[in-house]
Amino acid sequence: MTISTILLLVGSVLAIFSITIILTRIFGLRTFAKMSSFDFASTIAVGSVLASIVLNKDQSILKGAIILAAIIGFQTLFSMVVRKAPWFQKLATNKPQLLMIDGEILYENLKKCNVDKDDLIAKLREANVHSFSEVRAVVFESTGDISVLHNNNNSTLDTELLQGVAEVPQKLTPPLS
Repeated sequence: MTISTILLLVGSVLAIFSITIILTRIFGLRTFAKMSSFDFASTIAVGSVLASIVLNKDQSILKGAIILAAIIGFQTLFSMVVRKAPWFQKLATNKPQLLMIDGEILYENLKKCNVDKDDLIAKLREANVHSFSEVRAVVFESTGDISVLHNNNNSTLDTELLQGVAEVPQKLTPPLS
């Protein structure tokens, strides 16, 4: 590899990353947030474009900048429409699912989400759960993340924390004793 090739690669990396930073400043912090499955797909697409521009001599930096702006712009438009149009939100996004409530595993919901009990237990360990009785609720988020809400000192669960979660029992059971 020649010095000129190395300088071209380094220059491409600096240019395309500078463009990415500028686009992120223009479109906001959500650009690389994993708030929805669409955000996740956009992040993968951006990574793919970055790699293509840097590794492929036939791809221009200008073309890459246009593609990045289009992906990030579409992501911004998509998230805005999801926020403003409830019918579109229902159509385009997955609802979070309840996997556990008050220490009880909801096996039907595990099946719906294609989550194995072993995967759930691994996430409980990550969340420093020592006993199922410590679990107030577990939510499989629309992003694919699993959130564990602890049963601290028999506290009550603020039902707003389960806003938007599918099939939440109307009246949550009292805290475990």
